[in-house]
Amino acid sequence: MVTVEQLIFVGLNGYALALDRDSGEIVWSNDKMKSGYVTLLLDGDRLIASTNGYIYCLEPLTGEIRWNNPLKGYGVGAPTSLVSVRGQVSDVVLQQAAAAIAAAAQDS
Repeated sequence: MVTVEQLIFVGLNGYALALDRDSGEIVWSNDKMKSGYVTLLLDGDRLIASTNGYIYCLEPLTGEIRWNNPLKGYGVGAPTSLVSVRGQVSDVVLQQAAAAIAAAAQDS
């Protein structure tokens, strides 16, 4: 059984894809979104995709669309970022932050 931790998510040319993190093989591909740049955000058990003014919520293990919103009246540009407070912080990020704090404390 595939888990979210085994996947790398890629968005490009109207596609959202999930790749196996060890082999690089495509696990799933979704081409049902509008063409253009695709920005992705893994938000717990949902993969949020934005492209050309549309927002899609995908099932991260299968790529199936749970819902979409055309965001009428907001334009068609690509978002510069998507943010979630539900995202997880990896141990590497925490270690880097702790190292930076320790280095700053030594310099003081």
